Amino acid sequence: MLLSHAFGLFTHPDEEWASIRREHAPPRRLYVAYVLVLAAIAPICAYISTAHFGWTVGNDRLIKLTEISAVQLSVLTYLAMLVGVFALGFAINWMAKTYGAVEEPVPSNGIALASYSCTPLFLAGFALLYPVPWFNAVVFLLAACYGAWLMFDGLPIVMGIEKDRAVMYGGALLTVALVILVSTRVGSVLLWNMGFGPVFVN
Repeated sequence: MLLSHAFGLFTHPDEEWASIRREHAPPRRLYVAYVLVLAAIAPICAYISTAHFGWTVGNDRLIKLTEISAVQLSVLTYLAMLVGVFALGFAINWMAKTYGAVEEPVPSNGIALASYSCTPLFLAGFALLYPVPWFNAVVFLLAACYGAWLMFDGLPIVMGIEKDRAVMYGGALLTVALVILVSTRVGSVLLWNMGFGPVFVN
């Protein structure tokens, strides 16, 4: 049932957001049945492409990661995505009162809004099976733009606020999302310095 929302958000998002609000799925169930599944797409595809397909740079030089390195980086990416979605959901719930929404003791609607807004980014992970940097960048940029639009569209429906407040609310959340993204990048650099950096096949 939860996975069916992934397709509805591309065909009739307003109706799907209303259904998500009525469903009010507990965060644990939402994470296990939706986020854990869809967030795995990008790490798995990244592992396959970097360890087995490789990519070319410059004079058609094929570059691959060792399997151990590819697994490490994929697992770290997966964990970063899970933490990022939870942090965004927590921020949505934490800022709810400021913009006229109801702050929940258990942030079901906030986690749902964050999780389903990230659906385009989750599905964009399939693009990593075609390891061409410019193509991957374009796909993920389009997915990020649609995900941001989904969040703006879903805020007044899921959080029960007026549309004019949703604009300010959404702007604040995009700022939070950028902070989360920068934090994960900084964390990646720190982990690389601790020995978890990419190891290339000679």
